[in-house]
Amino acid sequence: MSKVSVIGAGYVGEAAVKHLAQREVADVFVFDIVEDMPKGKALDLMESAPIVGYDRRITGVSVNKDGDGSEYAALEGSEVVIVTSGMPRKPGMSRDDLLKINAGIVGGIVENLNKYAPDAKLIVVTNPLDVMCMVAYLKLGWPRERVMGMAGVLDSARMAWFIAEELNCSVQDVRAMVLGGHGDTMVPLPRYTTVSGVPVTDLIAKDRLEAINERTAKGGGEIVNLFRNASALGSAYHAPGIASAIMAESIVRDQRRLLPTACYLEGEYGVSGMYQGVPAFLGKNGVEKIVELGLDESEKALFNRSVEHVEKAVKEMRELLGI
Repeated sequence: MSKVSVIGAGYVGEAAVKHLAQREVADVFVFDIVEDMPKGKALDLMESAPIVGYDRRITGVSVNKDGDGSEYAALEGSEVVIVTSGMPRKPGMSRDDLLKINAGIVGGIVENLNKYAPDAKLIVVTNPLDVMCMVAYLKLGWPRERVMGMAGVLDSARMAWFIAEELNCSVQDVRAMVLGGHGDTMVPLPRYTTVSGVPVTDLIAKDRLEAINERTAKGGGEIVNLFRNASALGSAYHAPGIASAIMAESIVRDQRRLLPTACYLEGEYGVSGMYQGVPAFLGKNGVEKIVELGLDESEKALFNRSVEHVEKAVKEMRELLGI
């Protein structure tokens, strides 16, 4: 029986759990340090199972934040672990403060993965995404194929929706591609984006495509701004949660889907020793193969700018954490 664990029962984690269960990908265990909350969310979702019609089990696990982490023993047997835990940046908090806090959270979690689920594949969702992937990779010491980040699936989905909206066409026909780090320096690639196989560059004027690229890069911020008057919501959660679940599904079911994934590069795209979003086949072993696209000069320049941005952030992380 397949098993996926989601660490973090907030909005993003809940969306991932719901999608995995409803698509009957696996039984799902969901963990959180908020006492009893993951158990309540699991029970609520299981009570919806007879209505929707799925038979996968969801189990909530409360973790004592001041304990020895023994509750993470429930990770045992997980094929995939999705980490969504982390703190959003709050007013008055510096970027370094956020980096330290989330690196501490992710670092503590992955120590338990090594203890209880040493053969799992890890999908990191916590921001800053590319840097948190590096923290997990360095702390775990696992092969790079088993430590990856969710970003490109989300960013490409946003681009695909904006294109479908622009053309007034079905989203099912749109295939978008976004590379690079997860943030304002991401690299939307219209040249590799199609609608039923037709290049989007043949369907949408250049100025409109540039506007879509810009909106894609700032997609998360757009949603944060729209949520500004809803104190309980801070950022997007449906699309990020489902995106991570789609990646987990491709691994558990060995679908070998070609998905934009934050991967540790060892020479691909001329980059070594850091995470960048690139197309990769995801299957039972995790990242089965990284695909190198032929980038033109302008695309290379944008990709290199993204690499430099992530490289700087990783350097800051290493200095702050002494690793």
